Amino acid sequence: MDIKDLKTLIKLVTDTDITEFELENAEEKILIKRGPSQEIIQVQAPQAPVVTAVPPVAAAPAAAAAPQAAPAESAPAEDDRYKTINSPIVGTFYRKPSPDADPFVKEGDIVEAGQTVCLVEAMKLFNEIEAEFKCRIVEVLKDDASPVEFGDALFRVEPL
Repeated sequence: MDIKDLKTLIKLVTDTDITEFELENAEEKILIKRGPSQEIIQVQAPQAPVVTAVPPVAAAPAAAAAPQAAPAESAPAEDDRYKTINSPIVGTFYRKPSPDADPFVKEGDIVEAGQTVCLVEAMKLFNEIEAEFKCRIVEVLKDDASPVEFGDALFRVEPL
């Protein structure tokens, strides 16, 4: 295909609503795309952590490990009353709707289900992160304007 024909094809694509044109024959393959590429964003709910028990190696170490196991068991029981609000996307964490505004929530605040607790900016789009259940904010785990990854804990909360 010569340059004249190629220019004609490009003009055809730009003058119509066509966003993609592909031509293939035995000798050549031409692909013309225009406009911004579509972005597909998938959000997956974070999964609960898997806890596995390690069997004791010998009888003597098992007896020595027993006193240590009791505090380890009480710590998860204490942590069981707390849950976290996690980031559903990668982006930048913001506690406030604007730099001069008050934070959405502070430690000790009671939050209703569906209430916005923060923003996560991704690709210049501000996503409101909402509480999934009524809770009390125990601790803010991220600094304002800090980067967050998918599944990062943003707040430690106590369900009510």
